[in-house]
Amino acid sequence: MDLIVGAGISGIAYATFTNNDYLMIDKDQEIGGYCKTIKRNGYVWDYSGHFFHFRDEKLKELVCKHIEPDTLKTVKKVTKIYYKGEYIDFPFQKNIHQLDKQEFIECLYDLFNTESIQVKTFKDMVYANLGKSISDKFLIPYNEKLYACDLNHLDAEAMGRFFPKANKEEIILNFKKENNSSYNDYFVYSSQGAIEYVKSLFRNVDENKVFLNEELQNIDIINKVAYTNKREIHFDRLISTMPFPKLLELCNIPFDKSAFTWNKVMVFNLGFDKKGKDEESSWVYVPDKDICFYRLGYYDNIIKSDRMSLYVELGFPKDADIGNTEDVLAKVLSDLKKIGVVTDEQLVDYHSVVMNPAYVHINQKSVQMVKDFKKQLAQHNIYSIGRYGSWTYCSIEDNIIEAIELCQENESESKLA
Repeated sequence: MDLIVGAGISGIAYATFTNNDYLMIDKDQEIGGYCKTIKRNGYVWDYSGHFFHFRDEKLKELVCKHIEPDTLKTVKKVTKIYYKGEYIDFPFQKNIHQLDKQEFIECLYDLFNTESIQVKTFKDMVYANLGKSISDKFLIPYNEKLYACDLNHLDAEAMGRFFPKANKEEIILNFKKENNSSYNDYFVYSSQGAIEYVKSLFRNVDENKVFLNEELQNIDIINKVAYTNKREIHFDRLISTMPFPKLLELCNIPFDKSAFTWNKVMVFNLGFDKKGKDEESSWVYVPDKDICFYRLGYYDNIIKSDRMSLYVELGFPKDADIGNTEDVLAKVLSDLKKIGVVTDEQLVDYHSVVMNPAYVHINQKSVQMVKDFKKQLAQHNIYSIGRYGSWTYCSIEDNIIEAIELCQENESESKLA
C-alpha cells in the first residue's frame, strides 16, 4: 500500500495515476495545499495567484475535465512593471526603449558589456545575461524583494527556464515591433478560483482513502511504519509532498539544516466597492524597495468582475517577525494609494494568509543534498515529490508530470520484482 502524504496537486496527481492501492493523509481540514480558494461577499480569492500555463494539452484536458466549461477562461496575460512612477511592459529587458533616454542608453550599453563577468551565483547570472543596468534597475531589486535574501546565496540556475531571458537581437527588434511573448502568454483560470482545478483532479481519487486533519509525526524507515496524530500506518511505499527538510526530520535522518533556506510570503486578498482605473493588467511587478509588496494582481480583470479585487504579495525572511496583520494591511493600503492603484475606492473585505515556506532558496549545496538524500530514501521506498518535496522552483504542471513519472517508475520496479 502506498501512503501519500499531502492532498495538494502533487499528492492528488500521484493518486490519480498509480495502479497501487493507496491511502492519503493531510494535516489540513481541506484538500488543495496552497491551491485553496476563499469565496466571500461576492469575491473569489486564492491563497495567492495560481494561474495554470498548460504546455501539455492532454494534461489540460485532464485537469479541466470536471470544471464547469462556462467558468473556464483562457486569458491573454497582460503584465506590467511599476517603475519610477510609470508602467512599462514586462519583460523589462525587452522594453528598455520605454525608459527615458538616459536610462535606455545605460541599459543598452551595459547589455553589450558582460563578457568579463564570472558566473557563480544567481546574481552573477543576471548580470552576465542582461548587463548591470537592466539588472540593477529591475531584476535584482525585484528578486531580492521576492526571495527576501541576498541573491548571491542562490544558485545560478535557481529559476531554471522561468528566468525571463532574451538575447540581444530580440531586445533590439522589440524596439520597433513589440513582441513580449513568453512561454506562458496565455493562462487558463476558473472564475470560481484555483480550487476548481484541485476538485476536478480529485474526482479521480477514492475519497474513502483520504483522511484530513491527520498529521504525520514520525516515520520508522526500517519497519515502514508512519506515526500520525491518530494512528500507526504500515506502508510499502511512502510518497511525501511535504517540505524536504521536514521529511528528513520525521525520518530521523541527520542533515545540515543550514543548507535549506526559504522565504515566507504574506498575501492580502483585497475586495473594494468598485472598479479601479486599471482595467487591463493581469498582474504588476513592483521592484521599488520603498513599496512593501513585490507584486499585485487583479482578479477582477482576469474574471471580468465589476469590483476591484486584488492579491498583494509581500516577501519576508523565514524567521522574520511579520508583526500585527492590521498594521501590515495599513502599510499595504498606503502603498497602493502611493502608486495610484487605490484612489477613492473603499475596502469592503479582505483575507490574509502567510505561506511558509513560499519560495525555496536553491543553492548548490541544497541541490546536491536533495539528490543524495532522495537516493537514500528510495532505498526504503520513500519518495519525495512536488515543489517543496523536491525543493525546487517549478510549475503546477511540472508537479503533475513528476507524479506521473514516479508512478511509472514504481510500476516498472513492481514488474521487475
